[in-house]
Amino acid sequence: MAPTPGGNSRRRVHVISDVHGNVRDLARAGEGADALICLGDLILFVDYADHSRGIFADLFGTENADRLVELRTARRYEEARAFGARLWAGVGMDRAAAIEKAVRRQYAELFAAFPTPTYATYGNVDIPPLWPEYAGEGTRVLDGERVEIGGWTFGFVGGGLRSPMRTPYEISDEEYAAKIEAVGEVDVLCTHIPPDVPELVYDTVARRFERGSRALLDAIRRTRPRYSLFGHVHQPLVRRMRIGATECVNVGHFAGSGKPWVLEW
Repeated sequence: MAPTPGGNSRRRVHVISDVHGNVRDLARAGEGADALICLGDLILFVDYADHSRGIFADLFGTENADRLVELRTARRYEEARAFGARLWAGVGMDRAAAIEKAVRRQYAELFAAFPTPTYATYGNVDIPPLWPEYAGEGTRVLDGERVEIGGWTFGFVGGGLRSPMRTPYEISDEEYAAKIEAVGEVDVLCTHIPPDVPELVYDTVARRFERGSRALLDAIRRTRPRYSLFGHVHQPLVRRMRIGATECVNVGHFAGSGKPWVLEW
């Protein structure tokens, strides 16, 4: 908490999302802030910018990662799943065990890099049951819950909605809406996915609409938080817009930028 020239106290919070394995910048993300907020997607399974990085490339090589990204980008999801299944069958590994081992290795590094205090929620590619093993005393995990920071109330809702990608932590619209309802009225509404607004859910590089939440949009209109903060869409058509009284901000693809978004009050 930094004193202002008039003697009043101000708060500064750094907010990130879509870390995707960027341990180096994560270790510096909380510098100069009273707290760090992380809105999920810690794991790097496939790097769409550099196909040589990520769990898939480590297991099957860059050439196969090239093919997987090509199929997914073309929205040929069934072919992508069949391609992956053939690779797993060819190496004779237990798929679940191999992925969990790789995820655990990433989580060990990433959670160790979180500053104190950190407030975090899950992304759609995260595996929530593993988080309690790695979240230290300085990291508070919240999902469908609220917390007070510097006199403001922050609500957290993690995960994504079901999609053709079938990522690990996708839930039904009804489950997601129930978590939004549980959070209620807050000053800052923190989610992994954006509200269901075309400009906020369209990815200009992937050239597709990601899934946003209608329940989140309705809650913003109804409860009028000061801010709605989210990630998920790496290259959005619009990074920031107002919905009524609420400033909606995509806090960025941290894996690519390495820079937190700053909230001060």
